[in-house]
Amino acid sequence: MSYAAEAFQPLFNERQLNLEVQIEPDLPDLMIDRERIEQVLSNLLSNALHHTPAGGRVVIHAGKVQDAVQISVQDSGEGIPSDKLTYIFERLYRVDESRTGDNGGSGLGLAIVKSIVEAHGGSVTAQSEVGKGTNITIQFPKPLNSPEKAA
Repeated sequence: MSYAAEAFQPLFNERQLNLEVQIEPDLPDLMIDRERIEQVLSNLLSNALHHTPAGGRVVIHAGKVQDAVQISVQDSGEGIPSDKLTYIFERLYRVDESRTGDNGGSGLGLAIVKSIVEAHGGSVTAQSEVGKGTNITIQFPKPLNSPEKAA
């Protein structure tokens, strides 16, 4: 998680955005492909970067929730209208249909996020409020008999 944040930090600085990483201590080890999860985080950070105005804030948080590890990326950006929120994980879907690949991405990022997370036995959800920001939450089940160690 720190690697993705470090890679994006110069871009956040350039856009005058505050990027915070909050990792709870003693997270259990997960059976995940670290490279793919870095891709997930990169997609989420890229979205937050592009949809949060200067002076805004993005927080990556990782912690334990019951029998799972939860990672969230929360921004103080423009937010997503509630009627469009249910579609954001679909392939080629863009909240703003006027955006094209030249100025708005391919519409694949969140579909890829969902695919990778689900391939790891996890789930992904989104909450958003227009004008206040978006929170994407990923949850991975903790392996049975997992030792409680720092990740």
